[in-house]
Amino acid sequence: MIDRQTTRGLLIALLLAASVSSAPAWARVHAPRSAPGTPSLRSNAVYVLDETNAAVVLSRQSDVAMPIASITKLMTALVVLEAGQPLDEPIEITAEDRGGTHSQVSRLEVGAHLTRADLLHVALMSSENRAAYALGRSYPGGLPACVEAMNAKARALGMRSTRFVEPTGLSSDNVASSEDLAKLVLAAAQSPTIQEYSTDKSYSVPVRRRQVEFHNTDSLVRNPTWNIIVQKTGYIAEAGRCLVMKAVFEGRSVVIVLLDSAGKYTRVADARRIRKWLESRLAAEPVRPAVGKV
Repeated sequence: MIDRQTTRGLLIALLLAASVSSAPAWARVHAPRSAPGTPSLRSNAVYVLDETNAAVVLSRQSDVAMPIASITKLMTALVVLEAGQPLDEPIEITAEDRGGTHSQVSRLEVGAHLTRADLLHVALMSSENRAAYALGRSYPGGLPACVEAMNAKARALGMRSTRFVEPTGLSSDNVASSEDLAKLVLAAAQSPTIQEYSTDKSYSVPVRRRQVEFHNTDSLVRNPTWNIIVQKTGYIAEAGRCLVMKAVFEGRSVVIVLLDSAGKYTRVADARRIRKWLESRLAAEPVRPAVGKV
């Protein structure tokens, strides 16, 4: 006969096995150790593209779709700008914007009026969720049309594993692979507006009768040794810390995508390690179009 303790142990084992098998694919992905000769990185998914030479120089689980958090806002900004709505049009922050962002803390009070340009600016630079939601809500045809446009744009860019369900990134159902996100970064970098707003260090907007100052969520933009063309950070619990950027190293345009970084500062540390590794390679010899598995 099986005693009660053994039975309990078997039940626990079965429950654990069931929870693992039912978990989404991204939840079961674990980053392998870095290969010799490549930087030691703590991001779960990595994709580094030398755009100048059309060469993928680092790739770690780059084809796995996983939550992307506020990286979503790059696509939101892209479709809003392509819709051609007036950037100087005032938009009111409503209770819907607060509810749509799960009552996240925000300094954009209900009743505040900001221009579409201001909303884009703080959404890209400071990852302001109410700003991104208001942009989607005020899109021609409303929020459903905005999300539809985001998914259509992803398909047009060849982002085959990407799906959007809302414009802020607060939903873990917004997913993409790091390889897909490199395509989004390259598309976003074609917009001077996205370039300017995403890399601005700080920006003030009028809220009621006072000016409220916002700051960039990416500390690297404040470092004068970095030439960043476009960037975006992201974080929700399901996605971990994320960072995407296009920057120039040693005269070459490079796209870096880091998803699910462990720890608050790891994504920035990983970006620095990648830059140091790349610059040592670029100084020694031209980058060849080959994938370095990490």
